[in-house]
Amino acid sequence: MDFPDFPPKPVRRTNRGSSGLIYVFENYSLDPGRRELRRGPDIVDVEPQVFDLLHYLITNRERVVSKDDMIAAVWNGRSISESALTSRLTAVRQAVGDSGEEQRLIRTFSRRGHRFVGRVREESRSDTMPANHAPQDAARVGDELAAGAPQFVLKLPDRPSIAVLPFQNISGDPDQEYFTDGIVEEIITALSRMRWLFVIARNSSFTYKDRAVDVKQVGRELGVRYVLEGSVRKAMNRIRITTQLIDASRGVHLWADRFEGGLEDIFELQDRVMRSVIGAIAPKLEQAEIERAKRKPTESLDAYDHYLQGLASVYRWTNEGCNDGLRLFYRAIELDPDFASAYGIAAWCYFWRRANGWMTDPAKDSAETSRLAGKAADLGKDDAVALAFSGLALTYVVGDVDMSLTMVDRALLLNPNLAAAWNTSGLLRATVGDPDTGIEHMERAMRLNPLDPLIFLTLTWSAFAHFVAGRYDQASRLAERASREQPYFVNAVRVAAATHALAGRLGEARECIDRALRLDPGMRMSNLKDRLGASFPPARLATFVEGLRRAGLPE
Repeated sequence: MDFPDFPPKPVRRTNRGSSGLIYVFENYSLDPGRRELRRGPDIVDVEPQVFDLLHYLITNRERVVSKDDMIAAVWNGRSISESALTSRLTAVRQAVGDSGEEQRLIRTFSRRGHRFVGRVREESRSDTMPANHAPQDAARVGDELAAGAPQFVLKLPDRPSIAVLPFQNISGDPDQEYFTDGIVEEIITALSRMRWLFVIARNSSFTYKDRAVDVKQVGRELGVRYVLEGSVRKAMNRIRITTQLIDASRGVHLWADRFEGGLEDIFELQDRVMRSVIGAIAPKLEQAEIERAKRKPTESLDAYDHYLQGLASVYRWTNEGCNDGLRLFYRAIELDPDFASAYGIAAWCYFWRRANGWMTDPAKDSAETSRLAGKAADLGKDDAVALAFSGLALTYVVGDVDMSLTMVDRALLLNPNLAAAWNTSGLLRATVGDPDTGIEHMERAMRLNPLDPLIFLTLTWSAFAHFVAGRYDQASRLAERASREQPYFVNAVRVAAATHALAGRLGEARECIDRALRLDPGMRMSNLKDRLGASFPPARLATFVEGLRRAGLPE
């Protein structure tokens, strides 16, 4: 997954009316392509920096953004005063009819930053969307992805479906957020192992964190019948979990309960929550499935705590966060040498390092990735998360595609609801020369995780699959959208440059190369292989390299 730690010169996109999304909230619409903010039919006059700041807050609405984040994105990392930033934020609020007191759309989080909390609908400018030239179903899927899929009203699956929303941390201690989030993730994982149950992935569920929600709206946006809400109170060595299950289609409460115990009973409490939810949805569930879903990730509470803190660090998606996460995962492994998930996520951190160009010793990192992935495979034969994440690292960093396929296929057998496994499977299928199956698998991942903040990865890998299939128009559209979703993602820009050039659009290709070089100034034809994943298909490497040469990448 590619996500540099805010390069010194963030790229400001060249916006053209022929592509892009329009962000609609309340009676406002923000059109980045035309650089217009409208209230109803009327254009709201805003300064360029105010427009850019509003755009940045909206496109990063799944998280709290810090002052440094905003300065890096809008002011290219230049030093500005606190009062200047506050002035621009005030102007943003005024432009959308908000205020510092009301905070209806833009909420301030003390000592952390700001977040756009309004409900946003993404619309494509379909009247100017490029024509579809790709064949068969894979092309249709690509068009849906490029146009901004998924849609926000989703058809209910043909089996029971549920989203577990972030629980409230009512411990009175903000530092316990990671613990509360970790409990929810474990409940999601346990429910996901139920093969008959459709479970929304963590990344989509957590877009609702710190937001007041309407469960009916959540059900429509995520395409599920049931929503689980709850809260966690942790005090000293005691913990209380309160939950309620709601039929989102009707807004009816089906069940509520409270679970209490000592901190040493945390796994049992999670099991009780999981069993009660399942019992409310399907009383006749086979006991064998319940027992398999109860499997504990580790017997060591200290190891588990470090694992949860590591996940919280990784979810910052920065170089520093990745390094902090690795340190915590290694500590979890030290405390419990049989903790398969910790090995798997640690291996994944090395994938993230390579994808972002953060590796300082590639040979050493490759050997360590291979070791960690091997341990995850040996210890986690029944752990889908460990297998899926370490499988991705093994293919991207080490280049062992065959072993990765074996691991990911087993992960899907164990947990057919794991969106990350479907995503990795899609990339692997494209890598071994079956791009259409790969696109189908990535579409499946998107349905399980329709609000994934990392959608740019799925888009980029889908673009790569279309490149493998020789569908350069489709590939370039998907890669361009991926780079709009995450402007710092150099892989997406590289794919866009190569496929634009291969399709004969040299102007767009050269523009993409300029953007890529601002993100990665040291990239050259001579060192390109170091930038690409170790598993890049040899049969397509020469074509990709030729595309970048035509686009103007220096030798």
